[in-house]
Order: sequence, then structure tokens, then C-alpha cells
Amino acid sequence: MRYRNVVLAGLGYELAPHVLTSEDIENRLSRAYAAMHLQQGQLALLTGIEERRFWGPGMTMHEGAARAAEKALENAGIDRKTIGMLVYAGVCRDQLEPATACAVAHDLGLTPQTHVHDISNACLGVLNGMVHVANAIELDQIEAGLVVSCETSKDIIDRVIDGLNAAPDMALFRKTVATLTGGSGAVAVALARADRLRQGHRLIGGVIRNAVQWHRLCCWGPDTGFPANQDHFMETDSIGVLQNGVKLGVETYREFLETSGWGPGGPDKVVCHQVGAAHQRAILDALGISQEREFSTFAHLGNIGTVSLPMTAAIADERGFLEAGDRVGFLGIGSGLNCLMLAIRW
Repeated sequence: MRYRNVVLAGLGYELAPHVLTSEDIENRLSRAYAAMHLQQGQLALLTGIEERRFWGPGMTMHEGAARAAEKALENAGIDRKTIGMLVYAGVCRDQLEPATACAVAHDLGLTPQTHVHDISNACLGVLNGMVHVANAIELDQIEAGLVVSCETSKDIIDRVIDGLNAAPDMALFRKTVATLTGGSGAVAVALARADRLRQGHRLIGGVIRNAVQWHRLCCWGPDTGFPANQDHFMETDSIGVLQNGVKLGVETYREFLETSGWGPGGPDKVVCHQVGAAHQRAILDALGISQEREFSTFAHLGNIGTVSLPMTAAIADERGFLEAGDRVGFLGIGSGLNCLMLAIRW
């Protein structure tokens, strides 16, 4: 993928207000920890995550997404009347039907001509949405577009804690420890035509690759019955995701360097999907990228699914880590397995 007339015009995000530390989770798991002979501190040690956030009661996904979108529009300096497409890209949605994007568009007061829909692709959703909107801009179908997402993790974390306390088992702990890293938050990305907006960061292009033979390594949801016959579950083969994800990442990055035209030196700065310490070290080492070139937030925000990478980019920009002229790589990977990397001139 290569783009000639698309800019990332603005980012906006909404932090969930309540903090849940790894110590808090382990205190609630005290019965299971005792039965499994685990010591306090294992969760932070295994994941590198000290805390994550969650929403208050009654929070809807469209509400968080709309808040983030208002900030993105303000930061981009874009008139909402020019938004020709709104994509909601979260794993979490308000309901199966209609699209959560409909409620977001209503909250934002977008025009009746706006293309409004959801897309879903695990943790890659927002990056996929950016490609979707960028393609429409490049084809001159729209002038500008928004990709939004809101994720929530408290309910699934509560279910895992209750399940482990009811039936302490090391095999179950290994399959669900990744769930305990989950965080909550909302994000929005505004994209626009470069020839009509004098500000923004030029979207150069990107690469997509998959290894769908590993689609069972990380699964979340009820069974496939409608209505579902069981509660929500989330199971992750963390080692399998790490090993096969890194391999897919290396293959994608090799093609990414060619497509971006940046050569073997690659990007000046990178923002990766925020999983945890072990995944961060493994992927950066495999790609030959020093930690000084990467900005991370997982230690205090956890893994917020689709929200993690773009929110981390927004925070990196706020703190001056991303500077004008930087060659920036958005390096995303999601269960499936799918990998999507975007090249942006900041």
C-alpha cells in the first residue's frame, strides 16, 4: 500500500478513570494463589504491567469513542461536516446490531451523507480502519474520515478472577494470565486529504501479512450459539502467540522496509501494539530496533486492544517523543494472526 494524498490529521484519546493495579488483582486472587503456591508479585513480574484502568458502571462504548473523537477533531482542526466516513473498530461494541458507529455518529452530529459502519479484527482494528479511510481519501471518495474505538476489560477480568478462585489450576492460569493484562480506554484517529489540509503527518504506506493457521492461539467471546450457551471466556496461548507473532512480525517488517523506501535503517521511531514486557523485548530484538526508538505505555495502561497503539502514539506525540520529520512506524499485530505496519512521516 502506498499513499500520495493522505495525512494523519489528529489523534484524540480518553483515559478510563479508575486504576486497577496488579497488586489489587493478586489480592483478589489470594485464594487461588495459595492453592497454586504462587507468591505475590508474579503478575507484574510476568507481564511488566503494574496497573491498568477501567470505566465506571454504565459506561457505553459509543460514549467513550465520541469523547475521543471530539478531541481528535479539535486537534486536527477539521470541520465535522467534512467527515465522509466514520469507522468504529473496537473489539468491544455496545451490541451486535446496529453498528456502534451509528451511535458515535449521532453523538458527533455527523452529516447524513457520512459512511458509518463497524469493522473488527482483534487488536488491529484501528489500523485496519485507518487503511479503510485512507483508501477512500486516496480514491477521492471522501475529504476526511474518523476511526474510533473504545475497549473495556473489567468484566472479563472479573470473570477470570472468579473462575481461578473457584477452581485454582496452573493450566488455566497460564491460559488466562494474558486476560489479566487488559486495560480500558478510547481513541480516535482523524485522517484527511493532504492537499486540503496544511497540517498533519503524511501517511506514506504500509504492509499487511497474515499467518491465519494460528487463529486459535488467542480467542475471546462466548460460544458461537445465538443466544450463547456459556459466559464469555478468553484463552491465550501466550508462548505460541509470542513465537509465531514474532516470526510473522519479522516477515512483515522486511517487506515494510521495502515498501516505505526507508531502507535497512528503517524508522526513526516506532510505536508497537502494547502487550507486555516479554513481547516488547522479543519483537524489538527480532527487528533490530533499540528500545530508545520505541515508546511504550503498557506498564501503566495495560493492553487496551485496538486502542493501545494509537493511544500510545498520541501520548508519545504529547510528550515530544515524536518530532517533526521523524520517520515513524506503527507496528501492529493481532490475534488471527494478522500483522499490519504503517509508515508515517511525522
